[in-house]
Amino acid sequence: MMIKFINRTFLVTILLISVTGMNHAVGKGDASAASHALYTELNDMNQADLPSEEVFNIAFKGYKALKTEPGTLKKDIITVIDFSLPSTKKRLWIIDLNTKTVLFNDYVAHGRNSGDDMAVSFSNDSGSNMSSIGFYLTGETYNGKHGLSLRLEGMEGEFNSNARNRAIVMHGADYVSADFIEKYGRLGRSLGCPSVSMDIHEQVINTIKEGTALFIYYPDPVFLKKSQLLNPETELQV
Repeated sequence: MMIKFINRTFLVTILLISVTGMNHAVGKGDASAASHALYTELNDMNQADLPSEEVFNIAFKGYKALKTEPGTLKKDIITVIDFSLPSTKKRLWIIDLNTKTVLFNDYVAHGRNSGDDMAVSFSNDSGSNMSSIGFYLTGETYNGKHGLSLRLEGMEGEFNSNARNRAIVMHGADYVSADFIEKYGRLGRSLGCPSVSMDIHEQVINTIKEGTALFIYYPDPVFLKKSQLLNPETELQV
């Protein structure tokens, strides 16, 4: 009798594990399918270029994680910056997820110590003059030496949590333009801020201020593995 009981228990356990695994796989599949469907719709509805689908999927996953925190996101707008692309490419996208509209697609600068045309190094340290990757929450605006500027709150622990202390903000800059690229072969660089064109900086800032998601992407395997927004299970690790 004992042997039969053990076998039944073992069998039930195996079945539960199998069902749980199937449900988890279906959940992941549903999320991927939803992201793919949204990307396809964005592609169909907009003439502007989009970020790669891989980058969009990662950005959308983090956006959804932020959205689970009540009161965090005030608007369904996401800013995607792809620092795997050279500065000569329009590597910033601002997307309204409700209207499925690309609101802006333009140039954006990286930190001077992150690289020349290509950003290759990133830091969360004060004085590094490097960009920081990961997800941010946009904050309040202020008028500084660059005019209207936007404070950013880093949401990614070791990767960008020091953004406010470092005064990492979005602002306009004369060195972010097609003319600058034509003259120097790349954009100018900031002290770590995601600087945008003076021609659009006020429009961009007023569109995304006060509670929208901003994501700076780079294919850093450590970040992709450790980001708690992308991998919420990491919160359970000691």
